Amino acid sequence: MADPSILVLGATGSTGRRVAARLSGAGHAVRRASRRGEVRFDWSDRDTWAGALAGVERVYLMAPHELPVEPEFVHEAVASGVRRLVLLSTRGVAEMRDERLLAAERLVRTCGVDWTVLRPDWFDQNFDEGFFRPSVLGGELVLPLGDKTQAFVDADDIAAVAVAALTEDGHEGEVYEVTGPGALSFPQALAVLTRVTGRPIRFRGTPDDYRAVMPADLAEEQIRAWDALGDGEPTDTVAQVTGREPKSFHDYAVAAWEAGAWRD
Repeated sequence: MADPSILVLGATGSTGRRVAARLSGAGHAVRRASRRGEVRFDWSDRDTWAGALAGVERVYLMAPHELPVEPEFVHEAVASGVRRLVLLSTRGVAEMRDERLLAAERLVRTCGVDWTVLRPDWFDQNFDEGFFRPSVLGGELVLPLGDKTQAFVDADDIAAVAVAALTEDGHEGEVYEVTGPGALSFPQALAVLTRVTGRPIRFRGTPDDYRAVMPADLAEEQIRAWDALGDGEPTDTVAQVTGREPKSFHDYAVAAWEAGAWRD
């Protein structure tokens, strides 16, 4: 009988593809699932669920920003033989009252199998792979966060913690706040990018700045959510779980630039 596989959802995304690569590199059987991946999986198409779960014992569980983690999928996973779930959530989920992810956390805690919740801070890769990239290229980022600090974390470090939780004992029932080694405000982070890339990047950080560029309802919702956040303090999670220090934001920026990020 073949060894049970580990299902990685969102396997083409920032963390998913890194989780899958680390698992595969360590010799684990991996099922890379996404809407257009080698294993087709679509949250909105229940006909794709059973095939993705076939022969799977552990799951890296995440959903795109706009979608909930469907309870029916988790119940189907447990019924099919899944015995461990590692959920990608986010830091500050309670303070921001993010009911989508709070519901997902409650779901995995009560589904009857081993679970671990990852709560990473803002991803470094938001700046070169994600939704901040156009702002970096355009020279201006607008967010209503003022000088609040974030413990920006590299997606490779998130993936390393996820792989440990998926493959090692001792992480069951843990909620891990995953951060980088230091805290930076957005102006400070953009200053790092400017030094590394030579691209001047302006930061506009007041609520009124944000209202000027976003639809009114969405702007007010996000302003309220982010206003509840305090300063993001770094944790030692990456070092404790993986045995190595997390990557700094500066080292991330240098590596991304050397790999061709933010070039015309």
